[in-house]
Amino acid sequence: MSPYGDETVDWAERRRIAEQGRGDRAWSQWGPYLSERQWGTVREDYSPDGNAWRALPHEEARSRAYRWGEDGLAGICDERGGLCLALALWNGRDRILKERLFGLTNQEGNHGEDVKEVYHYLDAVPSHAYLKLLYRYPQAAFPYEALVNENLARGRDQPEYEIEETGIFDDGRFFDITVEYAKADADDIHAVVTALNRGPETAELHLIPQLWFRNTWSWQAGQDRPRIAADPEGGVTCTHPRLGPYRLAFDGAPELLFCENDTNLRLHGGQPDATGPFKDGLHAAIVGGETAAIRRDAGTKLGLHYALRLEPGATARIRLRLSAGSRVRPVDAEGAVVRRRVAEADAFYEALQDGIADPDAQTIFRQAAAGLIWSKQLYCYDVRRWLEGDPLQPVPPREREGGRNSQWRHFAAADVLSMPDTWEYPWFAAWDLAFHCLPLALLDPDFAKKQLLLLTREWYMHPNGQLPAYEWEFGDANPPVHAWAAYRVFEIDRDRRGGRGDLAFLEGVFHKLLINFTWWVNRKDAQGRNVFQGGFLGLDNVGVFDRSRPPPGFGVVHQADGTAWMAMYALNMMRIALELALHNDVYESTASKFFEHFLLIAEAMTDMGGQGGGEGFGLWDEVDEFYYDEVDIPGGGMLPLRVRSMVGLVPLFAVEVIEPSVLQRLPDFARRLNWALENRPNLAQLVSRWNEGGVKDRKLLSLLRGHRMKALLRRMLDEAEFLSPYGVRSLSKVHRDEPYMLNELGASFTVRYDPADSTSNMFGGNSNWRGPVWMPMNYLIIEALRRFHTYYGDEFLVEYPTNSGETRTLSAIADALEDRLIALFAKDADGRRPAFGTRPPIPPAPGAEEALLFHEFFDGDTGRGLGASHQTGWTALILNLLRDRARPR
Repeated sequence: MSPYGDETVDWAERRRIAEQGRGDRAWSQWGPYLSERQWGTVREDYSPDGNAWRALPHEEARSRAYRWGEDGLAGICDERGGLCLALALWNGRDRILKERLFGLTNQEGNHGEDVKEVYHYLDAVPSHAYLKLLYRYPQAAFPYEALVNENLARGRDQPEYEIEETGIFDDGRFFDITVEYAKADADDIHAVVTALNRGPETAELHLIPQLWFRNTWSWQAGQDRPRIAADPEGGVTCTHPRLGPYRLAFDGAPELLFCENDTNLRLHGGQPDATGPFKDGLHAAIVGGETAAIRRDAGTKLGLHYALRLEPGATARIRLRLSAGSRVRPVDAEGAVVRRRVAEADAFYEALQDGIADPDAQTIFRQAAAGLIWSKQLYCYDVRRWLEGDPLQPVPPREREGGRNSQWRHFAAADVLSMPDTWEYPWFAAWDLAFHCLPLALLDPDFAKKQLLLLTREWYMHPNGQLPAYEWEFGDANPPVHAWAAYRVFEIDRDRRGGRGDLAFLEGVFHKLLINFTWWVNRKDAQGRNVFQGGFLGLDNVGVFDRSRPPPGFGVVHQADGTAWMAMYALNMMRIALELALHNDVYESTASKFFEHFLLIAEAMTDMGGQGGGEGFGLWDEVDEFYYDEVDIPGGGMLPLRVRSMVGLVPLFAVEVIEPSVLQRLPDFARRLNWALENRPNLAQLVSRWNEGGVKDRKLLSLLRGHRMKALLRRMLDEAEFLSPYGVRSLSKVHRDEPYMLNELGASFTVRYDPADSTSNMFGGNSNWRGPVWMPMNYLIIEALRRFHTYYGDEFLVEYPTNSGETRTLSAIADALEDRLIALFAKDADGRRPAFGTRPPIPPAPGAEEALLFHEFFDGDTGRGLGASHQTGWTALILNLLRDRARPR
């Protein structure tokens, strides 16, 4: 069979991905790019105090036009966010129209921001030719006040008050709302909304599909206002100066309600006589009965109002079709397009899951992939314009001039990005995105590569070489994992391409990362000693105090993880340079430069008490046999911060194994390497058994010799310390009974093991690295163990678990850790999934019996999912673990 010849279900999705990658067809023009929360973001914050949650709260979202994006329920939009399609609902009892997901702000939640809805991403393919989402809508009035008030009343030591606990779903008194999108062509989209009454009584339901244009006309003069208008021949027409004409066709004869996507100036503009209709017109008309709030002929926002009454167990279905052009295209009344795309999705995942025989594992894989794809979001943010204001709007407060992101005026994004999730994190983070790209590479390597390149573009990357961290503070530093991710994506893509690696991608990202590496060296090594200070580095409250802002009197924090991340970065860059040197020998000298830089960092990490001739930072504690941060106390020397945390395990990640064939093919690199080892013997000693060689005469570069690695593993694999039933904890359990306490310079700090939600106020309530299991760090641990195994081989055995009397190879331990992580989502002996906790689940939906969630992090004792409940982002690394598990062991 020709891969892209006959249009068969077996190859259809792969053909679409290939067409998109080549630029032959714009399958990505439409996708699930519509955020589920634009309110409460930095972009929409024009306040003087920088409190984004208060600047535009949920209560005002329905009546204020957004500047930088849009949000909606189960929606899609074009890749520039010009035209949006989403669903609104009303049960006849809610005080507001359900147009967007509700959740608690960082101040309201006892563990920080928290979406308070029940929804699941059930299916998706990379081209977005098929998408499916399940939303569960209560039949009683939505408990907005109860959720806010009860969570405000609870302390950090109490669990969150969840929507299920309000009783609103009891007796099945809710609707299962399923939304599906199926593309007949790149710009021809069928939508199907199915509503099922799960309750025991007949219930009222209003389905209101919404179509609207993003407001681009209120900010500067000369911007044309697009138009959506009723068509006498049926359906509605959409005209936009950039998109061109579109048509929306639909089932039945719904009531057509038009308004304008403009701020209600009577409520938020101090203009009591302002005339509408405004953005909240559909809410006012449907919920409030204000017929004057809408028009019947045209506007920039449209609601199709279907008023239904569903008997118990009854289903209602409506179909729509949004397509480019001026020709009327009827809806797919028989559902043929949807059935075809479902069959193609089945075939796509069947091929992708080759070797994954367990049906439960296949379910986990497919829904994790769906969440990852649904979390692609359009991200628009022009910092200069945001700081200076728009010509037709009030001038921003003076406080903005030197406030948040004021040093990032070059930043001007309008791109589709892979985001952690669409509610709690509707913005990118540099290291999050790097981790996302590994599972994305399994689904769509071209998209993964473009994502990694995107953050190095000049409209993202600072002129000084820094990558932006995240929108709350672009100037913070995330761990430098971009080079690692780029090479791993290159490898995954090379395997899919039959051994042909994309060298153009690798070379392009490498040149930009050279600038970024230089920024790290120049900006984050305060004393020029190859010991680095990156701040909290994404690990939030793992430290005794905020490592980005030490308390008064404390000096520089010399970070074990910051230094180890840089050692890893040097090895990653060396690895990429070696790959490029195999095709262009000019890169051999660059590879040797990164090799030497790694040795210098290794010297700094290893220099204990000045034994190596340095001043002795003591990041390795010889007594505890663990890596710790040290803080400079002016006039008091260096103070080790003896917290056994993930910080001390990061040195494991800095490991590279060089094949002898590489040295044979790159003689200039080999000569430079040998010169460094012969002429700098103090550095040569840091390279474990270089002259002896490992399995198949491989060479090892690592921060850890065999003894130190075993010492770290002894703690990491101890179930009384780091090893939980579901992976490696972020803090040793020993700190439950023995909390670390620091009393210095009149300040007192305590670090205690918290296996679940944070009890610390540092970094907000949902930041917790003091006990839970985090998927990305566990993934790096597993990868490091496998790499060490390629050098040490089967003769190198480690006790697993510690004190068990049983020993295993490093590869077998990696397998065991992998199994523990997969067990978070897999059914246990009682048929329960640990990540779901002990709370009774809402009854499953027909056709969606296995509706899963992929949380941000997991309870260090029970595996219960915590943090952002739909944070498929880096937790989607479960895809790579499941693929890895399918390999022969």
